[in-house]
Amino acid sequence: MYTDFFGLSEKPFNVTPDPRFLYLTPAHREALASLVYGISERMGIVCLIGELGTGKTTLLYKLMEDLNEDTRAAYIFNSKISFKELLKSIFSQLGLPSERKSASTLLEELKTHLTKEMLYGKTVTLIIDEAQNLTPSLLEHIRLMSNMETPRQKLLQILLVGQPELGEKLRNRDLRQFRQRITSLRFICPLGEEDTREYIVHRLKIAGAHSANIFSSNAVGRIFQYSRGVPRLINTVCDNAMLIGYGTGKKTIEEAVIDEAIADLEIPPVMAKQ
Repeated sequence: MYTDFFGLSEKPFNVTPDPRFLYLTPAHREALASLVYGISERMGIVCLIGELGTGKTTLLYKLMEDLNEDTRAAYIFNSKISFKELLKSIFSQLGLPSERKSASTLLEELKTHLTKEMLYGKTVTLIIDEAQNLTPSLLEHIRLMSNMETPRQKLLQILLVGQPELGEKLRNRDLRQFRQRITSLRFICPLGEEDTREYIVHRLKIAGAHSANIFSSNAVGRIFQYSRGVPRLINTVCDNAMLIGYGTGKKTIEEAVIDEAIADLEIPPVMAKQ
């Protein structure tokens, strides 16, 4: 809608987790490298924790995009499931039949499949997003799955990605056995003000912008103040601001436009009944 007005080839601030737009801070780069290393070295359970909207899922899509052809990933985005449902989801993504089989049968067949994959030099990775929703019971089942191994190697690599509540849950004494299985734990945080500026410029360039000055310095400062450096909030306010700029014929987004965009995003209080 506003792309032609600003000379863009596509919208730069979609909230979908498109890895093409991934902006890597040093912390994001370190986290990504750690995830790749954990999978390639068959380290077992690896965890990534970050606040809501900090780009964890985008990082996951980038990870899956970069995995080599010898690595297969089962990506679970609905973490409010039973253990049998988890196994059936894994089987489905690996192209294995799972109908009318018990959880114990599925687990045995999964181990057999993983052993065969390892013999052919293949790596299988289980990636669970929104892992803070996993119940203690399901986490215990996942711990037992991590025990599938040969004397030298883990058969299944497990990556848990979640919000800070995941870390709080893992500190529970009842999950101390699970916590001991974690071989790598990484955190990603919201962006600082300078990274917020670079993040906005980065996304504009990917979308085909010829100028990095679509947003004024004061506008970026206001965006950071509102979003606290959370990429999802940055995207939302920037997208709305560009729509306002298009509607009012302003090719440079100033602070006042950001204020208007923020106001449009606020949910008004329910008016009291007369």
